[in-house]
Amino acid sequence: MQSVKVVVTGPFNAGKTTFIKAVSEITVLSTERQISDTSGEGSGETTVAMDFGRITVSDDVVLYLFGTPGQERFSFMWETLSEGMLGFVLLVDAEDKDSFEDAKSMISFFRNMSDVPFVVAANKVPATDVKTLRQVRSAIALDDSVPLLPVDARDKESVKAVLLGLLYRILDSMG
Repeated sequence: MQSVKVVVTGPFNAGKTTFIKAVSEITVLSTERQISDTSGEGSGETTVAMDFGRITVSDDVVLYLFGTPGQERFSFMWETLSEGMLGFVLLVDAEDKDSFEDAKSMISFFRNMSDVPFVVAANKVPATDVKTLRQVRSAIALDDSVPLLPVDARDKESVKAVLLGLLYRILDSMG
């Protein structure tokens, strides 16, 4: 059986934990902690170390999913989690334009850590919304050679499509 380590990264509140929980066949190990939002917009949870899930793709392939924290102050975990990865998914909330600069920085960080295939998944974008996908690609200065895939991080089939898109890129790079 081939084990494939995949990192799921992206800016704060992009939906990384939700993405992993949507497809994991095991209970997701999550290190979420309560936070208070000092901006007055409320409170919620954030990942402070990592999320971990697993999905069996076939009799021969298992993906191990490692979700990163979204804030740069936890970048020491980005480095640790990127060790041994065969590819990564950068998840971006297409409705949160303020996070696009963070997304650009994270792509750069992970590409500098390892020259592995990656895809970008635009959360909260229907597959038919080509205009929004173009806007996201432009805003994060994503090269045309990198797939930008629409995703609903809550939907198992949508998340599977993104992971299969990445897996095909990984297999092509090994060819």
